[in-house]
Amino acid sequence: MSDNIQSCFERYEKKYRITQEQQMQIINGMQTHMQADKFGNYTICNIYYDTDDWQLVRASIEKPIYKEKLRVRSYGVPSEDGKVFVELKKKYDGVVYKRRITASPEAAQQLLSGEAPGENFGQIGREIEWFRARYAAKPKVFIGYDRMAFSGTEQPELRMTFDTGLRFRTDELDLRLGSHGAPLLPPGEVLMEIKIPGACPMWLSRLLSETGAFPTSFSKIGHCYKNSILRIGDALEKKEESDCA
Repeated sequence: MSDNIQSCFERYEKKYRITQEQQMQIINGMQTHMQADKFGNYTICNIYYDTDDWQLVRASIEKPIYKEKLRVRSYGVPSEDGKVFVELKKKYDGVVYKRRITASPEAAQQLLSGEAPGENFGQIGREIEWFRARYAAKPKVFIGYDRMAFSGTEQPELRMTFDTGLRFRTDELDLRLGSHGAPLLPPGEVLMEIKIPGACPMWLSRLLSETGAFPTSFSKIGHCYKNSILRIGDALEKKEESDCA
């Protein structure tokens, strides 16, 4: 399966948890260097795969030098004849590597359930099939958010994104079922990401300093697991203990 969409990425990614006020200051300050992404504002939907005991996300939380994840992503809620991306995302020593295939929602589901062979999707499909089989990975959580994206005017490979409305659910794990979910971050908080293949330009470093935006270690799936899924599990456990008492 082939298309004109980029299937392999290698870049640095820095994340920042900022306020809406900081977001506006940064957008105003970068106007001569950045332009709105050609896709404008859009919603991103993801389903993350993991083991029954959340082995992948638990390993990621330990901040190892190497970590990996498997997810299915769509831009907006996909239709039956739409497309989704099945992605293997790996991070080694601060550099992010991403390999992905494009497929219909049904074809992606067949690949990830083991019904369709990875070779139907080329080399990357075989890698995804091996990864899924190795971990017996299953769909575990949906995470969605609304994104505003920008790219550099002098440096097109420089990208900045602002994500709001982060939300999750642990049921209805099919991207075709909508982008709804419970909130992941407090109201008014924005997750900004800077994606660049090399060093941060001087003008951007100054802007971040002036607005008080500092990088943080933040994983959407890690935050979801630690602050929502574990708490839900603890609450259910306590309820069961209470019912048995």
